[in-house]
Amino acid sequence: MSGAPNDREAPPHREPAVPALRRLADPIPRSGVDASARLGLRQFLADGDRDLTGAFGDGVAATRLVAARAAMVDRVALHVWRAWLGDREGMALLAVGGYGRRELFPHSDVDLLVLTAGPIAEARQQRALEMFLSTLWDIGLKPGHAVRDADGCRRLAGQDETVYSALLDARPLAGDDALGTALTASLPDQRLWTPLAFLEAKQADRVARRRRFGDTAYNLEPNLKEGPGGLRDLHLIAWLDRIAAATLLDEDERQAVATARERLFRVRYALHLEAGRPEERLLFDHQRSLAQRFGYRDESRRNLGVEQFMQRYFRATSRIAAACDDAIDRALERLEPAPPTAVPIGDGLVRIGDRIALDEAVSLEREPGRLVTLFASLDRLPGVTGLRASTTRRVRRLLRDPAFDPDRADVLAAVREVLEGDTVQAVATVSTMAHYGLLARLVPGFARVSGRMQYDLFHVYTVDEHTLRVLGFMARFAAPDPSGEFALARSIFPRLPQPSLLLLAGLFHDIAKGRGGDHSVLGVEDAQQFCAKLGLPRADIELVAWLVRWHLLMSTTAQRQDITDPEVVHRFASEVADWERLDYLYLLTVADICGTSPKLWNSWKDRLLSDLYGATRFALRERRELPPLAAERADACRDRARRLLDGRGIDAAAITRIWSVFPESSFLRYSPDQIAWQTAAIAQADTLPLVKVRPEGLRGTSEIFIHAADREGLFAAVTAVLDRRQLDIVEARVVTSRTGQVLDTFLILDAHGHTLSAEACGQIERQLLDMLERQAFDVVPAVRTLPRTLKHFQVEPRVVFRADPVRRRTRLALICTDRPGLLAAVAQALRDRKVRVHDARIVTFGERVEDFFEITDDAGAPLDAAAQESLRAVLMDRLLPAAAPASASA
Repeated sequence: MSGAPNDREAPPHREPAVPALRRLADPIPRSGVDASARLGLRQFLADGDRDLTGAFGDGVAATRLVAARAAMVDRVALHVWRAWLGDREGMALLAVGGYGRRELFPHSDVDLLVLTAGPIAEARQQRALEMFLSTLWDIGLKPGHAVRDADGCRRLAGQDETVYSALLDARPLAGDDALGTALTASLPDQRLWTPLAFLEAKQADRVARRRRFGDTAYNLEPNLKEGPGGLRDLHLIAWLDRIAAATLLDEDERQAVATARERLFRVRYALHLEAGRPEERLLFDHQRSLAQRFGYRDESRRNLGVEQFMQRYFRATSRIAAACDDAIDRALERLEPAPPTAVPIGDGLVRIGDRIALDEAVSLEREPGRLVTLFASLDRLPGVTGLRASTTRRVRRLLRDPAFDPDRADVLAAVREVLEGDTVQAVATVSTMAHYGLLARLVPGFARVSGRMQYDLFHVYTVDEHTLRVLGFMARFAAPDPSGEFALARSIFPRLPQPSLLLLAGLFHDIAKGRGGDHSVLGVEDAQQFCAKLGLPRADIELVAWLVRWHLLMSTTAQRQDITDPEVVHRFASEVADWERLDYLYLLTVADICGTSPKLWNSWKDRLLSDLYGATRFALRERRELPPLAAERADACRDRARRLLDGRGIDAAAITRIWSVFPESSFLRYSPDQIAWQTAAIAQADTLPLVKVRPEGLRGTSEIFIHAADREGLFAAVTAVLDRRQLDIVEARVVTSRTGQVLDTFLILDAHGHTLSAEACGQIERQLLDMLERQAFDVVPAVRTLPRTLKHFQVEPRVVFRADPVRRRTRLALICTDRPGLLAAVAQALRDRKVRVHDARIVTFGERVEDFFEITDDAGAPLDAAAQESLRAVLMDRLLPAAAPASASA
């Protein structure tokens, strides 16, 4: 990670000099706060905030700055209170919540409690209180306030744990000191909340927060306050210390949390300054500018400054979340009425209730291999929910110890035994090893990618989180599931001779992310070294290394190339070489896609990969030097299509007549099912144009078939219609009959990656027919607002042409930033340059679009150099006006 001069942990520093604070030491008249005084107070706050901002830029610890700002607001609140209300008895002013904890960030709420001895009956007193609050608003503090008597406070606190916890942080500011102190000194109070009931309520709230914020500390737009490892977890640790009347974390743990707390505070402080408001989400809008503020710089396109910045943030929140977990466990055990009976379960382990513990006589330092056994037992025993707190502490201390040697023979032997055991249990144990930090000690590369994000919209998890999710999908392939999901993967998995090798490939496939080079190449060495340490045979090591090196091959081949082309399949099969590698690679590819984002896997990708898998198995079985001849493939397609048409009431003569105008390319580029569907539609049609849409088409998509007179701009017009319905075109095939009519297909999904309903298909048929029957096409794309997230991710646009002498066409690759209506706009540009589209494959990776077209000029000839440059200029100037710097490329 590159250095960040303004982002290091702050050194010991004197209290920041805030000259404005000294002004309030002078006596303040109690006659009220007139307009001039309010202006002075507003200026005082502005001067103080400016001084604090300067101190923050100088590297003063954020934990000290928030306390200084709270002290500054204390002075102002006390000043205004005394000016309007004096020190009368029966009324006190208290700071609560974050203000009560002396944690005021630049735009934090100033939460106040006005505590009264009883109802405020005197009108003058009520008016004075109103003026106190309005003055605070006038000078810019925007206080949140409540006015209650002590009984009302206690009643509400007993009903709502959030009110109770806010009062735990309360501190008196002004007014009747005895009244305020009486309330704060009475808390915590078991008559309102028993410690165990409070802890259970906070646990339920924490679970609900995790569910709302993605159940992971690695949400790529994290909430600093409510998200896992955020401020709420820090507060909970402090509250648990109070209700348990104990220090729940040891000195090393407290120091680690303090370091992480300072990191979180600095980020939140800077975020408030950057946003100019009390923003709590670390949105993409702010991440890059915050990274620059803290001094991070792009090292390469694969190691951006913003990624380095976010990695440090994620590591801090992960540390806080783990400490909060430990504090909860220790508090629960401390507060439980009576510990359950300890039941020995072998291997030096005992079961206590729903948790397991390591016998005190067992020394992890002398027998570190027992650590792996402990984690394996944790995931193997039914009903066990975790480790006892004492055992967790022993584990944490061992893994923090620099003397711990993860390469000891007993440790590695235990790891290998886990990996070669039941796959589902192996994945669970590896995840537990990652949670407690053992995996990071075993595999240094995993430690380096811990918290490592990729600044794009394609990878929605950090690298370590993604890796564990990939392994999780592999475990799903190994487990029975009556739903039928991942049917092909589940049928392949039992054939694997060594599932452990698949797990190792999954563990190492992204291990080299962020190192500045091709991670597929760089990760090979890490995988080889670890497999050698495990003592695997050379052939197994080579297979794992091959899978790491080529883990993207199947995905890129399926999505970026035409897998109905035998040459494409032949090249892929030649690289894969045998069925065993193909099985491993297919499973790794599916798990990798599913573990990248919940939105990526759909029926289209499922069928696309399964089709490539099937075609490759056939090619490997045939073992032909060259792909099948085109004539053989076309004849095979015709034979299969005729069999599919049997029983549909179409005589052989009609089929022959229809096929007589089909170009030979139809039988090479369309499947037999598509040919049969198209043929039946034409046979049953009375007139042209003909449009048919079926909900379940090729490869898990909905499919459109258009048979109409060939007209200029037809492709652009169709894409414009589909774009207005916000449908995704994943593939388009443009075929012209021998009589000059189009036989086009479009494979589509809705905006959520699903096929269409029968009703939606009928609506699309009518819309397309209406468009085709017009004299002039409407090809203007719909204008839609660019989503917020896309504004912050700009891919450097590229337009690449390549000749295809066999088909006498030009291949166009368009790589750019996604945006609403992009394909329709591209189609319009092609139409304007009189370019004909014969094939289109549409691939989107988050914000990155990679579209591939086979094109010719209007006469059906490949584009010459001049035409290519003209088209390139149109695409770059009209469609991609905002070219981003290379460092911002995904």
